[in-house]
Amino acid sequence: MTELGSWLSKSPLVAILRGVKPAEIIEIGAALIDTGFRILEVPLNSPEPLQSIERLARAHGSAALVGAGTVRRAAEVDAIADAGGRLIVMPHADAAVVRRAKERGLLAVPGFFTPAEAFQMIDAGADGLKLFPAEAASPAVLRSLRAVLPKEMPVLPVGGIDAASIPAWLAAGADGFGIGSALYKPGLTAAEVAARGRALMAAAGE
Repeated sequence: MTELGSWLSKSPLVAILRGVKPAEIIEIGAALIDTGFRILEVPLNSPEPLQSIERLARAHGSAALVGAGTVRRAAEVDAIADAGGRLIVMPHADAAVVRRAKERGLLAVPGFFTPAEAFQMIDAGADGLKLFPAEAASPAVLRSLRAVLPKEMPVLPVGGIDAASIPAWLAAGADGFGIGSALYKPGLTAAEVAARGRALMAAAGE
């Protein structure tokens, strides 16, 4: 099993904490870990994201895989690694970002939407693939992709995923999911995020 696959086996849900602030990240991270989440992502278009990543990695890095999302440039990888992040999640298919992540010893999960992009990212060294935006595809699309993608390559639908849609995607071969607004929105308390997390975990059979 790959390193990313090992983390996904502990929990298939990736918490996307877009808009989270450094002052609240440790409490929200603790609530999610208590709920069963083991992969926590702070998108770079959040307030002071590197500070949040550093705090999250310091407080919870032994219990969870901490990283950054919405990573668009290879130069951003170094700052994320220096902050303690171990995961690079991208909205797009960019081989330079994937290669830089691997050079720094980080896990790389680029976005893709077509078979051509998927195989380009696999050839660049991706540890997993993010099917994005998932709401513009379907479980049927993923089922077709799974017939040709390497069996050991994790595929995670992201975008519009909620508790109601998870079972169909799992049946189509999803290995995990990035969960954004269905889990966290700015202004929610740690308790509210945990409650949403429990419902999502139940939908994923966790």
